[in-house]
Amino acid sequence: MAGRHHSSASKYLRSRLLLFTLSLLALTLLFYTFSPSPTVPRTIHATLNPNVDYSFVSSLEKFLINSKSHPTLSDDTVTATITQQDVEKLDDLISRKQTQRLDDNSFYPLSSPIRVYVYNMPSKFTYDLLWLFRNTYKETNNLTSNGSPVHRLIEQHSVDYWLWADLIAPESQRLLKNVVRVHKQEEADLFYIPFFTTISFFLLEKQQCKALYREALKWVTDQPAWKRSEGRDHILPVHHPWSFKSVRKFMKNAIWLLPDMDSTGNWYKPGQVYLEKDLILPYVPNVDLCDSKCFSDSKRNILIFFRGRLKRNAGGKIRSKLMTELSSAEDVVIEEGSAGEAGKAAAQSGMRKSIFCLSPAGDTPSSARLFDAIVSGCIPVVISDELELPFEGILDYRKIALFVYSSDALQPGWLLTFLRSVSPAQIREMQLNIAKHSRHFLYSHPAQPMGPEDLVWRMVCYSYLLFI
Repeated sequence: MAGRHHSSASKYLRSRLLLFTLSLLALTLLFYTFSPSPTVPRTIHATLNPNVDYSFVSSLEKFLINSKSHPTLSDDTVTATITQQDVEKLDDLISRKQTQRLDDNSFYPLSSPIRVYVYNMPSKFTYDLLWLFRNTYKETNNLTSNGSPVHRLIEQHSVDYWLWADLIAPESQRLLKNVVRVHKQEEADLFYIPFFTTISFFLLEKQQCKALYREALKWVTDQPAWKRSEGRDHILPVHHPWSFKSVRKFMKNAIWLLPDMDSTGNWYKPGQVYLEKDLILPYVPNVDLCDSKCFSDSKRNILIFFRGRLKRNAGGKIRSKLMTELSSAEDVVIEEGSAGEAGKAAAQSGMRKSIFCLSPAGDTPSSARLFDAIVSGCIPVVISDELELPFEGILDYRKIALFVYSSDALQPGWLLTFLRSVSPAQIREMQLNIAKHSRHFLYSHPAQPMGPEDLVWRMVCYSYLLFI
C-alpha cells in the first residue's frame, strides 16, 4: 500500500508484486498481439433476466424496503478520535495480513478475490440520500440550467448505487466472485466510500450540499485507514463531473470512479485525475435493451441518427456544426431533444431504426449517448478527440464503434461519404458484436458476471496491483 506509514514488510510486498505485475502485463500484451481474433457467435444476444432488476428506480425501491428488515452487520469502522498509534497499529496489521497471503500464495492477489471494506458511514451520507431520491423523483420536474431533468441525470450517474448495493448484499445472494466484502479493516485490500455525491449535489440546497461535503470529507479523512495510506487505497465514486467539486482536491489520492478524464481541464483540475489511478465507468443507459427479438424486428432504414442537445460547451460545440453539415441529407435524422420521458421514447425509437448513431462530445468528452446506442443495437460513431472509454483494458471498442476525428467530421461531405462506404458485411459484423457486448453496459441487481460492476472490479484490481 502506498502511504507514509510503510513497514519493511509492506515494502517487501510491494517489490514482489510490482515485479510480478510487470511480468503479467508483458505476457498479456504478447497474448493480445499474436492471438487470432475470435469468431463472433451468430446467435449471442444480451437478454434481460426476469429475476434481475435493471431499473434504478425499481431496484432502489426493493433495496430500501429490504434494508429495514436486514440488520446492520457489525464492523470496525472508527467513530472515536484516533491517535497516531492507532494509524501505525492498523498499518502493521494490514501489512502482516498481505505478506502472509503472498507467502502462502505467490499469485496473490490475482488468484484471490479482491477484498473490499465498505465504510459504515452515518445514514445522512447514504440511506437518507437514497430515500430523498425515492420520495421526490415522481413529484418533481426540476431541470438543470441546460434543461436536463434532474432525476434522470441522477439515474444516469447512479453507478455509486449499483456498486454499493452489490457489495453490501448478503454473500449468498451475490453472483460476482472476483470481489468480496470484509468486515475487518486489517483484511482489506481496498476501502469503499459509500457517499452519494450526485444525489446530494442535485437534491440539496447549495449551502446544505457544501456543508455535507465538508462533513463527509472530515469523516473519511479521520479514519485510520485513510491516514495510513493518504487515501490511495480508497475508492470514491464521483461519476457526475459537477459533484463533490468543492472538496475533492483534498481526496485527490483516492481511486475516483469517473465518466471520463476530461483532459481539457474544464471539470477536473490538473493532477486530480489520471488513468494510472482512476477508473472510467459507463453511464447508465437511458433506453431499454434491444434484445434478440428487437434485433430481428428492427428495420434500420435511417443511415445516421442523433437526438439531443445541440448547444454544448467545450468539445461539445461540434454538435451544432454537425447539424449544419448533415441536416439537409437524406436518410439522416438530426433532432434537438431533451431527456424527459417523451425524449427517451423518441431517442429509443430513432436509435432502433438507425444503422449509425452519432456520439459527439458533450460538455465533457464523453456522452451517455454512446451507451444508449450500444444497447439499442446502433453502431456508435464517436466524434470526440479527448475521449477515454470504460474498460479499455478489457474491451476492444473497434469491434462495436467507429471513431472519427472532429476535423474530419466537419469537412463538407466527408462523414456521409465515409459512412456510406462501410460495407453491409462490416455493418452486420459490428451489429453482431454489439449484441454480444451490450451486457457489459447493463447495470443490475444482483450484479451479473461480465456486467459493468464485474468489469469495474477487474479494472480496480489492475489499478490496485500497480499502486500497491
